[in-house]
Amino acid sequence: MNTAAGFAQVYAAPPAGVWAAPGRVNLIGEHTDYNDGFVLPLALPHTTEAAVSPRDDGRLRLHSGEVSTGVHDLGADDLVPRRTREWVAYPAGVVWALRDAGHAIGGADIHLSSTVPTGAGLSSSAALECAVAFALNDLFALGLSAPQLARVAQRAENEFVGVPCGVMDQTASACCSGGHALFLDTRDLGQRQVPFDLAADGLRLLVVDTRVKHDLGDGAYARLRSGCEAAAAHLGLPALRDLAPGDLEAALACLPGERSRELVRHIVTENERVTRVVALLDAGEVRGIGPLLCEGHASLRDDFRISCEELDLVVDTAVASGALGARMTGGGFGGSAIVLVEEGEAEAVSKAVRSAFDTAGFRAPRIFPAIPSRGARRL
Repeated sequence: MNTAAGFAQVYAAPPAGVWAAPGRVNLIGEHTDYNDGFVLPLALPHTTEAAVSPRDDGRLRLHSGEVSTGVHDLGADDLVPRRTREWVAYPAGVVWALRDAGHAIGGADIHLSSTVPTGAGLSSSAALECAVAFALNDLFALGLSAPQLARVAQRAENEFVGVPCGVMDQTASACCSGGHALFLDTRDLGQRQVPFDLAADGLRLLVVDTRVKHDLGDGAYARLRSGCEAAAAHLGLPALRDLAPGDLEAALACLPGERSRELVRHIVTENERVTRVVALLDAGEVRGIGPLLCEGHASLRDDFRISCEELDLVVDTAVASGALGARMTGGGFGGSAIVLVEEGEAEAVSKAVRSAFDTAGFRAPRIFPAIPSRGARRL
């Protein structure tokens, strides 16, 4: 059943429209976004769809085709940060954020469906937020741009849901173009679409969903962010983005503990990796980014300490089986890895990863190609 039909079945009337927003994978630039750094995500073909009709009575009715909890009926005037639970908090948070910013949002009937895997580090929450934000922007004629809507979605997740994420996920979902990766400066939100046509180069980017659940709301993500912010403050910097690579060793010697040094080392070297990957893509040297993906994984594993046995197994097995490069992607603590392979090697590498998981007694991973796709839009 398509999303419009699902809406009609729930609310006994057709929706005013259907909007879609994609999940994302991050090619390089992990945990740099909340440090005012650089990121390079691309949108996936997997999307969350929101069928929506406006209401004039201030009621917010929410239904998900993936979660069998019925229709949640909330008062738009009664929305309070951190009090709405589970998936309902994300669309409710978007309504709250828009209203709190002074936009005239009434109520809405919303039905959601999604093909973005949840808990896989592919930004299912950002896709949900952006689909709803784009729908409300159109239905209530708010006139907000895609980057502005990404900021609304981020505020919903930060302040209403309570996850202190950076702006990368929402901006990727809102702003990516098909056939490109999005080079984003998260300080000033400057962005550039970088051509990333893998098929034309005889390459494929695989996503390996380890099926290890990750949950950024459990406090670990917040501790990483606060640790980075404390290190920047100790160094007298606005953010770790302001520490030049050439000054890294001197800065590490000034920090009081090994954990601070590890966090700083990852952020500074990861920002540098983003700019190096962009330079290679601009030069048409796509295969050259493989070693940088592996470097990024080692940094996330050893300095940031957010990998896990399953993610490490994907990377090690893929590279040993002929992949050009691989790394974990997303917030960490489970989720997915990406693998850059020659088109003709994709099946052999995938088979090797599945076999390694079976031998280790892990749940079979889900493997699919990451095709750079377009951002949020009305269908």
